[in-house]
Amino acid sequence: MQKGLNYGQALEALKQGKRASREGWNGKGMFIFQRPGDVLAKDFLPKVKSLPDTVKAFLETQQRDIEFLPYLCMWSATGEVVNGWLASQTDMLSADWCILD
Repeated sequence: MQKGLNYGQALEALKQGKRASREGWNGKGMFIFQRPGDVLAKDFLPKVKSLPDTVKAFLETQQRDIEFLPYLCMWSATGEVVNGWLASQTDMLSADWCILD
């Protein structure tokens, strides 16, 4: 495990598919990871549970497959995945980041 890193170093590790955490986080077992980009075929849209029907209806009008860009997620202290995790200013300025992998 690498310790004492800044947010930029942690972010680069996330882009490589690694997990990162902060020593200053109170929750045990919490970490962040990057969900890679993905392409969703238009004909698969009806099967997607994570999109509201109104969004599916709009996406079905597009003349192409749907591209999802990469984004950060967090594994929470209570065992859920939080999509779209955002770093606070404290997170970005801290030098207590750890690479878990």
